[in-house]
Formats: sequence, structure tokens, C-alpha cells
Amino acid sequence: MDKQKELGKVAQEVEVCRTCSLAKSATHPVPGNGNPNAEIMLIGEAPGYWEDQKGIPFVGVAGKLLDELLASIDLSREKVFVTNVLKHRPPNNRDPSPEEVKVCQPFLERQINVIQPKVIITLGRFAMYHFLPLGKISRDHGQGKVIESAGQRLILIPMYHPAAALRAGEVNRQLKEDFKNIPAEVKRLGKSLNSPAGPEEKKPDKEEQLTLI
Repeated sequence: MDKQKELGKVAQEVEVCRTCSLAKSATHPVPGNGNPNAEIMLIGEAPGYWEDQKGIPFVGVAGKLLDELLASIDLSREKVFVTNVLKHRPPNNRDPSPEEVKVCQPFLERQINVIQPKVIITLGRFAMYHFLPLGKISRDHGQGKVIESAGQRLILIPMYHPAAALRAGEVNRQLKEDFKNIPAEVKRLGKSLNSPAGPEEKKPDKEEQLTLI
């Protein structure tokens, strides 16, 4: 499968999508970008002002913080794929509605199917709800789980949204700490990806650990 080509098809469909009203008020669609062969996929909630202007996810102040967080674990945009639950900016950066999330869900699931990441990092509560409907970001942040999504087993690590970290010092501190712990969470849960019902807490053998970081 030509992953870049398939992701391009999704982007084209996002561009012409008019199923909900968001495209009417948005400047540009923001389907996502990054490495089509990435082992790590980051999913935010929705584009903001600068993302809407440029058609690229996380390019504003929150995007700069995300770049710093990735650099703290020796990653960069070139090594990951970044997208959002919503592909168009909600007016005035309001929260996504359930209907809008439902409309965009097939696009996100197709992106996951194409990329087939080993790890998904959700940024913010709405992105987390896509995978953990009963999750609570203040409780679940930074704690990895093995889940099934789009027909595959992968590691999910919920995180606070960088924009929330910019508004609250304690959230900023926690987000940075959680990011630095990503390699440990990946190693802890790596073996479970290959075990149909393996316990999450069992420490993987060295030769079976993922080499994502």
C-alpha cells in the first residue's frame, strides 16, 4: 500500500466534505501531516486559528510547545504523524459537537488504518474520548493502555492538550513530565501488543521491546 497516496485521498475528501457546517466558516481544511510510516501518531481535538490559516495542525503557540515536547524525547515532526479529531476549525475555537465528531470519525479511522501506528498519543479530552469514552483526563493522563482501534492493537497514551498547558502552570509541568515518561510506557506495554490477552503491567523482555524512541 502506498501510504502517502492513501493519506492524500483522505485529505482530498476532507477538502470537499460539506457534511457539517464547519467547512463553511473555515479558511482551510486541516487533515493532518507528517510521516506516513510513523510508529507514533498524535491526535489533537480541532484546528485553531493558525492551523485554519495554514492548513497544518499545531503551528501556533501550542504547536511550538508540542515541538519542544517531542524534542524532549528525541522526536520531531518528521518522525510522527499529527492530526486532529476534527478536520476544520470550529468557530471561535469552541468545543467540538458530538455531531461534528461523528462526521469526522471515518476520516480519522482511515488515517489510523493507513498509518498503522504502534502508539497513539491523544492531546486533550475530546481526542481521548474517541478511544476512551468514559475516560477522565485529570485521572488518565500519562497512563498508557493497550487498546484495539481500526482493527489493530496499539498503545494509547492520553495527554493534556498543549493549549491547556499554556494556561496553567501545573498542567504544563505535568504534560512535560508525562511526555518524558512516554519511552517507559512504550517499553512497559510493548509485549502486550503481541499477546491476545496479555496483562498490561507485565514487563516486556528486552528483545520484544518496541524501538520507538
